[in-house]
Amino acid sequence: MNSNMIAINLENFQQVVLDESKNKLVLVAFWADQVPESIQLRDALAAKVQPFNEQILMASLDCQSQQQIAQQFAIQGLPTAILVKDGQPLDGISGPQTDESIATFLDKHLPKAQDILLAQAQTALTKNKLTEAQSAINQAYELDAKRADIKLVLIDVYIQTGNTDEAQGLLETIMMVDQDSYYQVLVAKLELANQAANSPEIQALEAQLASKPDDIEIKHQLAAQYSQVNRHEDALLLLFRLMQAGDAETKDDSKTLFLDILKALPDGDVIATKFRRKLYTLLY
Repeated sequence: MNSNMIAINLENFQQVVLDESKNKLVLVAFWADQVPESIQLRDALAAKVQPFNEQILMASLDCQSQQQIAQQFAIQGLPTAILVKDGQPLDGISGPQTDESIATFLDKHLPKAQDILLAQAQTALTKNKLTEAQSAINQAYELDAKRADIKLVLIDVYIQTGNTDEAQGLLETIMMVDQDSYYQVLVAKLELANQAANSPEIQALEAQLASKPDDIEIKHQLAAQYSQVNRHEDALLLLFRLMQAGDAETKDDSKTLFLDILKALPDGDVIATKFRRKLYTLLY
């Protein structure tokens, strides 16, 4: 029997079926040795729900040794499985089942993959783990690009990783009905990010570069400033052009700064991926 499956008896019935079902779904598989199909259903359900331990608790009940409990559920035949929520039966299946019928039954109640990824991204954001958040929310967005809650978290990640153009573009797709308090916070965060991206220091360096367009040192300083305010694409593009056209010393210095900026970006960052490809084509 699956080690994550709880065997229900008189001692733990209250805790498992009544108390635990207030926090998550409890799936009870009823079985007996003399009905092999019931054991097959029990094990098949356990395998299917194993990835969803946080959302559903798998339990089993031996109808031979626990007849009193089986009677409380009014079990009339095996195989049978019942989903319990808040101490009450929510749904169930009975009789021999195929993999398809089991999947159909569970899909109505188990969270979708994008829901799990969204929750992972939200948790990672609260812990300031941008790489984890970006990876999870990108996967969720690939699975469902229409959901506003997924879009909003992706916008948040975009802002925090300096992808303000992507953030603005996605923000404009949020329908009015979904423009909640989180949306308003993101609008404010994006405005602040845009203000920081055009700081007086950057404006001064850009003015210097306009009057001295061939000054390598100014370009390096400007690239560093761009990177500090999350204008990573501007910084990398400036350095990449130096690597394309400069002499050997300029190329080496520009490449060092270029690689430092790439290393600072989260794994899977779209800008980092784009410029790694550009660097590869330049080198090879």
